[in-house]
Amino acid sequence: MSPVSLLDSQFVPFLIAITLLSITPGVDTLLVIRNTARGGIRDGVATSIAICCGLFVHATISALGISLILLQSAWAFHVLKLAGAGYLVWLGITSLMAARRGQPLPVKGAMGAAASVSPWQPIKEGVLSNVLNPKTVIFYMAFLPQFIAPGDPALIKSLWLAGVHFVIANIWQIGVVFMVGGASRWLASVRFAQTLNAATGAVLIAFGVRLALEQRPV
Repeated sequence: MSPVSLLDSQFVPFLIAITLLSITPGVDTLLVIRNTARGGIRDGVATSIAICCGLFVHATISALGISLILLQSAWAFHVLKLAGAGYLVWLGITSLMAARRGQPLPVKGAMGAAASVSPWQPIKEGVLSNVLNPKTVIFYMAFLPQFIAPGDPALIKSLWLAGVHFVIANIWQIGVVFMVGGASRWLASVRFAQTLNAATGAVLIAFGVRLALEQRPV
């Protein structure tokens, strides 16, 4: 595919739409904030990159038509939805448990990271939160085809658009990481840690419950 076809007349509308989507607060932003507060800037950046890597998975399955199978199969979609909801609830419960323990967040300064947190933990959490999110499946299935011309190779164009989304989302989320990471003095406070963990846990559980109870889109 030539560069001209990648930067066609639909690219600017896509760029605007995907930028607005990326800066809209949601589970991804919440998880980035939570992991930055827990493990420092290293974990926040790792979480953001891992979340955005999941976009290529969704772009691929969308281009190959697997998303259509999920949308047409009530059983498969229901299983995916419950898996995603369960994972969000589990993340929320872990945050509430941390709030109950009343310990300060393990931050070692703005550029530090908690030694007790495995480097793979934020990566695993970021990838799973994105890949198990059925809303992203629906979004990519409904959204990406609008910007793929009939003559375009679907997989290549989908991965290209996902790559643009990857860059935009990381710019925003890593900006959030540095804002949170710069507040290391607050993060070291037990009261602040309890408040953040409790609020984050409650919102993640609410997201999970709402996802589990949502009716399948027609």
